[in-house]
Order: sequence, then structure tokens, then C-alpha cells
Amino acid sequence: MTGRAGAPAGAKPRRVEPPPERPRVEAKTERPRVALRLTVNGDARQASVPPMKRLLDVLREDLALPGTKEGCGEGECGACTVLLDGEPVNSCLVAAGQCQGAAIVTVEGLARGARLSALQRAFVEMGGAQCGICTPGMLVSAHALLLAARGRVPDEDEVREALAGNLCRCTGYQKIVDAVRAAAGARGASDGAGATPRRPRRAAKKRGTSKARRLGKAR
Repeated sequence: MTGRAGAPAGAKPRRVEPPPERPRVEAKTERPRVALRLTVNGDARQASVPPMKRLLDVLREDLALPGTKEGCGEGECGACTVLLDGEPVNSCLVAAGQCQGAAIVTVEGLARGARLSALQRAFVEMGGAQCGICTPGMLVSAHALLLAARGRVPDEDEVREALAGNLCRCTGYQKIVDAVRAAAGARGASDGAGATPRRPRRAAKKRGTSKARRLGKAR
């Protein structure tokens, strides 16, 4: 004996499974942004960016200044060094929201138009630049040292201490140190106008700090 539609009598009706629910598509929410206003290399600049975007990325992506390089991304190598209100900082560790109204100097700001600074020329002429990844950070840190020296030629320990946070994996540091001291002599002689750097006499070695000693081992 059969039931409805030929099914055996007493058979349970077949359960029809409902179609699976489609996953809900969450509406994309815009990340909050800030109208960032900076003075970069002497020029007023502005950009609309997320407040936690790294200063490094703002400079490279939003302000079209690719000279600042990313090395480690953790604040250890110094390749991304810029001046923030006159102080060297690792731009990979600085959030854009911290820079509102700040004055920034990048490696692009060291030259005078197409004319390289005495420091940049010294790096080129004395072999202080190698692959170029660490060079922008080295130049900015050295520039800060020369500004603080006010025309005085810093000794080797001072240079090594100033560059202790900038790592170079290509070569030793002696040519870099010599280039910084040569540029300091050129700045003192010409007020930075561009005299050809001359190799300085080696200063007598002094006992340096732990950072300077660490840098001194990698010559």
C-alpha cells in the first residue's frame, strides 16, 4: 500500500533543508583621517592621512619624498632617520598624528636646489656612500651633528656617537666618519657654501661611550 506520490505507507515525509544563508557583507567604514599640516624642508605641506600612519609612509607615499628609506621597520637601523623639530628620529616609529604643525627635514632638504651640500659631496668624494639604503639616515644624523657643532670639527668619538643609531651593512664606518669631519671643516671654512672637503687629521682616540665603542668595532 502506498501513500501520497507513491511513497510507502507510514514513511516520514522528506525534510527539505533551507538554502544556506549568504554571509553578510559588512559595510566598509572609512578609517578616521586627520588633516596633517607640516613644514617639510622649509615648505608648508599638508595631507589627509590616518593619524596612526607612519611618518615614513606619509613622506614617501603622500608627500612624494622617497629619499627616506625603510630598513628594519623597527627603529633599529636608522635608515629612516629624519629631523623632527630639529631632533633626529626614526620615522618608522613616529605616527603622523604626533607631527601636527612640526618641522621636518628629510635628506631631500640638505641640498640647495641641484647643488649638493658639503656633507653630501664629502660622502660621494670620500667613499662614505655604498648601496644607498643607509645613506639618507646617515646624512640626516650627521647633518644634525654639524648643526650642533656650530662650525667646530667634531672628533671621531663625537661622530661615532652621533651615528651610533645608524647601521651600515656594506662596509666599515671609517670613511663615513672621515667624510663627516671633512664636511665640518668645509662648513667652518665657507659657512656651508660649498668648498671642496679636505680630509681632516685623525684626532687622538679617546674612551667613548658604549654606543661609540660598538660602532668603533665595525670599522
